[in-house]
Amino acid sequence: MLRRVAEGVWVHESEFCQSKAVVVQGRGGVLLIDAGVLSDELACLANDLSDSGQTVVAGFSTHPHWDHLLWHPRLGAAPRYGTARCAATVRERLSGGVDAVAKAAGIPEEVPLDLLGLITGLPAETARIPWDGPGVRIVEHQAHAPGHAALLIEERGVLVAGDMLSDVLVPMLDLNGAVDPIEDYLAALRLLEGVAGDVDVFVPGHGSVGGADEAHARIDQDRAYLQSLRDGRPLSDPRVGPSAKDGWEWVAGVHERQLQRLT
Repeated sequence: MLRRVAEGVWVHESEFCQSKAVVVQGRGGVLLIDAGVLSDELACLANDLSDSGQTVVAGFSTHPHWDHLLWHPRLGAAPRYGTARCAATVRERLSGGVDAVAKAAGIPEEVPLDLLGLITGLPAETARIPWDGPGVRIVEHQAHAPGHAALLIEERGVLVAGDMLSDVLVPMLDLNGAVDPIEDYLAALRLLEGVAGDVDVFVPGHGSVGGADEAHARIDQDRAYLQSLRDGRPLSDPRVGPSAKDGWEWVAGVHERQLQRLT
């Protein structure tokens, strides 16, 4: 089910890790950001859009992780974009075939893989998504994954944060090749902090949608987590340990793996 979060902006939540798909109304159709995960949910989203007379005219993947690279035939053949670095990373990771990626990542059987990762990289330094609708500013950084992009829907006051600013996930670092993953993430938080004043609503890739005040609170919480990790200080974070939300206890394991890799 689509839930309106701002004028001309809707969110669809998946059962898989509270993943968020975002729909933005344009003049001739909609922009679909991080389309979704499970096959029946993607089909339901396609049906909802069709029933309301909407056509998908563009897609965008915020970063090159499989759960943000999916599509469904019923969503149509609109161009699907990502940043240049995101698209290059996707091509490299899919060079051994989709089955190898699915096996390595443990992708559930309910996930449709036929259209996985078929995105076009926008030219480097592209500032906005090319489409006929509200201006969508690309805020690229290298925190969670290569070529990760947050999207600021300027006329609607909405920030699509990708896999950042979550209330259920701690910052998940790119530990595969980044020279200084913690500083990369801190730099990305500074970028998001720089646009947060223009935001009424933000949508994380996983977790709960929040308002302007909560955006700053989550930035502060993520920064405190990273500084504790960097400095070897005791961690106090409600997303880890007994205070974690039901079903998210596994995040403690993510934290432990990151701690081991960085010490």
